[in-house]
Amino acid sequence: MLAETPRIPNGSYPIRLRVIRSLNRVMGRDDDDDDESDEIEENGSGWWVLKIGSKVKAKIDENLQLKAFKEQKRVDFVANGVWAVKFFCEEEYKAFIDTYQNCLFENTYGFEANDENRVKVYGKDFMGWAKPENADDSMWEDARDSPVSEKKTPLRVNHDLREEFEEAAKGGAIQSLALGALDNSFLISDSGIQVVRNYTHGISGKGVCVNFDKERSSVAHSTPRKALLLRAETNMLLMSPVTDKKSHSRGLHQFDIETGKVVTEWKFEKDGTDISMRDITNDSKGAQMDPTGSTFLGLDDNRLCRWDMRDRHGMVQSLVDESTPVLNWTQGHQFSRGTNFQCFATTGDGSIVVGSLDGKIRLYSSSSMRQAKTAFPGLGSPITHVDVTYDGKWILGTTDTYLVLICTLFVDKNGSTKTGFAGRMGNKISAPRLLKLNPLDSHMAGANKFRGAQFSWVTENGKQERHLVATVGKFSVIWNFQQVKDGSHECYHNQVGLKSCYCYKIVPRDDSIVESRFMHDKYAVSDSPEAPLVVATPMKVSSFSISSRRLQI
Repeated sequence: MLAETPRIPNGSYPIRLRVIRSLNRVMGRDDDDDDESDEIEENGSGWWVLKIGSKVKAKIDENLQLKAFKEQKRVDFVANGVWAVKFFCEEEYKAFIDTYQNCLFENTYGFEANDENRVKVYGKDFMGWAKPENADDSMWEDARDSPVSEKKTPLRVNHDLREEFEEAAKGGAIQSLALGALDNSFLISDSGIQVVRNYTHGISGKGVCVNFDKERSSVAHSTPRKALLLRAETNMLLMSPVTDKKSHSRGLHQFDIETGKVVTEWKFEKDGTDISMRDITNDSKGAQMDPTGSTFLGLDDNRLCRWDMRDRHGMVQSLVDESTPVLNWTQGHQFSRGTNFQCFATTGDGSIVVGSLDGKIRLYSSSSMRQAKTAFPGLGSPITHVDVTYDGKWILGTTDTYLVLICTLFVDKNGSTKTGFAGRMGNKISAPRLLKLNPLDSHMAGANKFRGAQFSWVTENGKQERHLVATVGKFSVIWNFQQVKDGSHECYHNQVGLKSCYCYKIVPRDDSIVESRFMHDKYAVSDSPEAPLVVATPMKVSSFSISSRRLQI
């Protein structure tokens, strides 16, 4: 299902716009605006507002999901409904777009939109982010031309998504999904783990459900928030929050899948002091298939570390932000300034990408773990989830209202092409691209936020991920990766600001989606452009295969 942007019906008429700010700065203000302006000022709101007569008054931010159509001299946006606004002439349209962009910058960063403040926000090396029209996009085009097997054409609008399997949850509502690259995958609920079998058309039940031992393990008294497979997928680490209101955990449970028992309860401890972790992940993209693996990575608000299960006191290496004082762990110091880490992911060689509350995305190499090689500036929204391709060339960040896709490639002074994990990128940095819902779909998604955007799953050099998938409410949303990278793609025509892609497929469900992920690339069959998509809701999990046959329209 591909939803279309709403069209203005015949007979509709342009609406005159006014953009006002609470601090008595008014564009096109009428005499009857006095009361409204005073009311806003009394509330102390220091931001720009979009106002259209008595119908619309909304803060200018990404929640408006404004989409511009230059050829039609029109903008669509969401504000308690979907609105389409058409302008009389191109000059009015252009003046509105320019003013809107400036107001959005000021509302987002708290600075007036000028070149000096853009340097202050983005840094001199990232001016292509501030002025995308001047950015060097050659790296996007070079990467787009990378070879892709003719039999593995990415998902197109005319490809069909066919539901193959539907598996009911057993023993409680599904809380998370742990996909395996080998024989099995796992559905984690508040009472146990349901084992399902991996097939080329999706996952289906084996009839095995392991309940947590309520008498012997504390894992039964709290719902696991994160499940991490390791040791050739024979073991699973279960991480539960301390409280419902706090996502951090003080320890985790090591679950032996073959015996169906919790074999160890680990505490996060350093120098005799209990500490907490926000998240955990594997050392690399394919580490869960390594039968000898005993280490994994941990993340806290101001801590990024490697844990070793062979040492109960075990922080082996620490990774800190380059602008933060280096801590001496033997002295037990904490960072003097917060980094507000939120999420992280690893590449095939173990390089690490970390997303932060301020929207920054930092890259750490697998060999130098003391400071970030590259730090991308934030776009004004917290990064709630992050993923990276196996080769480390692309990063996908999730925010509440959009996804941000970043190319890490650059050419060093010797003419060699590298990623930002291997060296500092200098000032020839490509502008990112945004992936958004069109205003109609955004409105239909309601107040739900984007969650957990991920690339399709490959663990082999030379193979390229083909799709991106994210969850928003009852929708799973899929983008064609090759299409997003294509600078000539029709979505990007006549756009102002960062290029935004609105071409996607939506997989709707009847209930809120817990997680959406593509299975490992090994499960892609010859007549399908991708491995099956697995979509989990609290009470069931569904598998979809992508057929090359055309949709019947």
